[in-house]
Amino acid sequence: QVQLVEFGGGLVQAGGSLRLSCTGSGGSFGMYSMGWFRQGPGKDREFVAALSRSGSVTKYADSVKGRFTISRDNVKNTVYLQMNSLKPEETAVYYCAADYSIIARTTIIDYEYWGQGTQVTVSS
Repeated sequence: QVQLVEFGGGLVQAGGSLRLSCTGSGGSFGMYSMGWFRQGPGKDREFVAALSRSGSVTKYADSVKGRFTISRDNVKNTVYLQMNSLKPEETAVYYCAADYSIIARTTIIDYEYWGQGTQVTVSS
């Protein structure tokens, strides 16, 4: 079992950047594929990005391709989400999640462990 804690949320102006971090503890972090999801006000939780266990495969929601980058450092037990050119509609709570799998998956139900989330607010 792995516990996940997100860091790095905050307030940013439209067009700005933020880097989110998610650190895992209590388990073999390197055995998990990792994902980022978000839930905006009044919206369902949605997929943002995923990274395979090896780090060689990434997947992104169409809305963030070219602007967001997911990466990991297994020595630090951390996964990152670099977010550039942020838009006000991307205001949301961002969650990281872990999937005991080698595959980068995009579906909420595939992920066994979740962090508590970090708030990202993008002002216009």
